[in-house]
Amino acid sequence: MKTVTLTLREEPELFLDAYMITPDNFAGKSLESIGALEIYEGKQKTTLGDYFEIAGEAGATAAETRIVVTSNPRKVKRIGQKMTAGEIIIEGNADMYTGGWMQGGLIHVKGNVDAFSGMAMEGGELRVDGDAGNYLGAAYRGDWRGMKGGLIRVKGNTGNDTGTAINGGTIIVEGNAFIHVSTHGNGGTVIIKGDVEARVGGQMTKGDIYVLGSIKYMLPGYKLLEGGVQKEVDGETLIFDHYVGDLGEHHKKVKGEMVYGHLYVKTAEPADLAAAREERIQASQEQKRAKRKAIASAEIARASNRA
Repeated sequence: MKTVTLTLREEPELFLDAYMITPDNFAGKSLESIGALEIYEGKQKTTLGDYFEIAGEAGATAAETRIVVTSNPRKVKRIGQKMTAGEIIIEGNADMYTGGWMQGGLIHVKGNVDAFSGMAMEGGELRVDGDAGNYLGAAYRGDWRGMKGGLIRVKGNTGNDTGTAINGGTIIVEGNAFIHVSTHGNGGTVIIKGDVEARVGGQMTKGDIYVLGSIKYMLPGYKLLEGGVQKEVDGETLIFDHYVGDLGEHHKKVKGEMVYGHLYVKTAEPADLAAAREERIQASQEQKRAKRKAIASAEIARASNRA
């Protein structure tokens, strides 16, 4: 795989609209041709070469092309938009729409991304080492076609509206989410390994949500079916309480069975409970031993004083 490195000369005054930074647009081009690709600073049309030092060599195809963007491009938006193959490595933070409408390939952001990243994504993988903003993997405002395929993994936290109008694919958030997870969801899977504030699965008709932490405010439109359901989530087998909903929405029937959205909230496993109980017993015993030792030391000190 051939690599093209983009080094931001200096941070722009306005945000750059750099939708041309994709392996598809770089493949088969010389460095001069890549530098001539148009981008926008605000409403002013300019070129990629006006803002970036460009080095390396592009592959013959998108699948053979890797792009490395350095110097913390936090004010550069739409990186990887509609890409179909290849790789993009972002050394630092990136702005809005990173990986929007992405169809294939890999984007690895070694910092944070802003709102609407992975929007309407159809395939490929978006990895974020930091946090993600609002509307991760969601639909564009006013649209119902959110994420349809692919994988988004965020190691940090996300804001509001994670997976809004999701239709397919998988979103994994290793930290916390705030409100509105899979709102209007009609498929796909969202996994939140931390806590969620509220409004999980509102108006959801299909799909799966897994919350491994807690939900502070549960929506009333969800019905608990059973507890103790065992599921494998991101390579780990866990026990969940199983809810269906949103009961206030119209749901399709398949072979006479109603199709609901599924919400799974992690419960304490028996092994966890036994381990926690054992820890409490050991802690209590250690406290008692420490107390007895302190009493004995005090008695020795008093006896020495009397002597």
